[in-house]
Amino acid sequence: MNDQFVQKKIITDYKDLEKKIKAHKTLGHRVVCTIGSWDMLHIGHMRYLHKAAAKGDILVVGADSDRGIRLYKKNELRPVIPEEERMEMLAYQDCVDYVTLVDDVSEEGTWQYDLIKAIQPDVFIAVADSYPKKQIEDIQKFVGEVVQLPRQALRTSSTKIIEKTVKNHLESMLQAIQKR
Repeated sequence: MNDQFVQKKIITDYKDLEKKIKAHKTLGHRVVCTIGSWDMLHIGHMRYLHKAAAKGDILVVGADSDRGIRLYKKNELRPVIPEEERMEMLAYQDCVDYVTLVDDVSEEGTWQYDLIKAIQPDVFIAVADSYPKKQIEDIQKFVGEVVQLPRQALRTSSTKIIEKTVKNHLESMLQAIQKR
């Protein structure tokens, strides 16, 4: 990654990020935070990030670690895009101010909230069906407000893209074998 501007947006040390966020809060900025896998960025992700950014002045985006995604999705095939590249893609988005890695996932696949404990955002943005009610209650202990947004793409999801691609590829291979 050569772009220094992008490098400055990616902060993986929560203590460094906490200092920057405290400075923004001192200046009266409303801090918004969201986390996700961000695997294979698509239109739903972009719409979601823009709506999240509109809820405040500074948008902090957590990217789930490769390890964390494998644990909570219980799928060794995910993520498709490595964590460093997913963070870099997020950093290139104009609406994103800071990107960090979220790797505080227990062996059971449960997020431990270290990011929001460190930065205590004014707003935490969540996809409406991504978190169980109990987890939303836990998140509310560390943030000013939780805003739940609906999924921003009706037909597009990373999982659907992967499944369709694999299915089409396998069907094509099968047809080629049958022609022999």
